[in-house]
Amino acid sequence: MFDLGWTELLLIGIVALIVVGPKDLPVMFRTVGRFVGKAKGMAREFSSAMNQAADQAGVKDVTDTIKGATDGLDKVTNPLKSATNALNDSVGEVKRSMSYEPGAETTRLSKERAEAAEKIRQKSAEMAQERLDREAAEKAAAETAEKKDEA
Repeated sequence: MFDLGWTELLLIGIVALIVVGPKDLPVMFRTVGRFVGKAKGMAREFSSAMNQAADQAGVKDVTDTIKGATDGLDKVTNPLKSATNALNDSVGEVKRSMSYEPGAETTRLSKERAEAAEKIRQKSAEMAQERLDREAAEKAAAETAEKKDEA
């Protein structure tokens, strides 16, 4: 019914402060609060009285019976809905029966990455060994050249 946000309440408070004055404002708010409390209490009492009257009259039992009957009729009168529900139930059972491993794809990727990393390490080791062999050969050639120059 009423939709008051914080801005509307703030505006009402400012107008009340100007109109009523700061001295009488707490008294007015207390009076309004009591009035609202009484109104809520009356509404709560009315609602509970209506619910009790409905329970005494057996309205809930009749409502449950009608709902049960319409659920049974729904399968007869609406075969499309019934078929859709059956299909959804079957799909749900299939999903539950399938074993889904959440980390399977990640595990496969991590194995591939580990293999690639190992290949990179091996190739790096081979290249490092080739470089060391080449440097050793160059050093040996340089030493041999020095010995020839000295002789």
